[in-house]
Amino acid sequence: MALTRDFRETVGNRAKRDRMFRVALLTEALDGLLAGDVATGKAVLRDYVNATVGFEALAKATSTPAKSLHRMLGRAGNPRLEHFAAIVAALAEREGVALDVRASRAA
Repeated sequence: MALTRDFRETVGNRAKRDRMFRVALLTEALDGLLAGDVATGKAVLRDYVNATVGFEALAKATSTPAKSLHRMLGRAGNPRLEHFAAIVAALAEREGVALDVRASRAA
């Protein structure tokens, strides 16, 4: 059966009405990045930005041009740590969440 709704539209609609979904998207993006799956982590983070704040507002929050943010979170993007930290901090603040990292034994 073919999909009848655009993925971005579906994610965007759910993100608008469901805070826990937004937090889960942000968490999933960061989990992927920390686990070394950079491509998936950036893709989910890009989906999160598109579904929530948008690149223009994120650009204002991070004092980084929107075009640069698009490149950083694109497939070939390689953001510097200081820029990535600013992105994550702005998104966490927007959601009103505190992020922490905990070590655990690998399965």
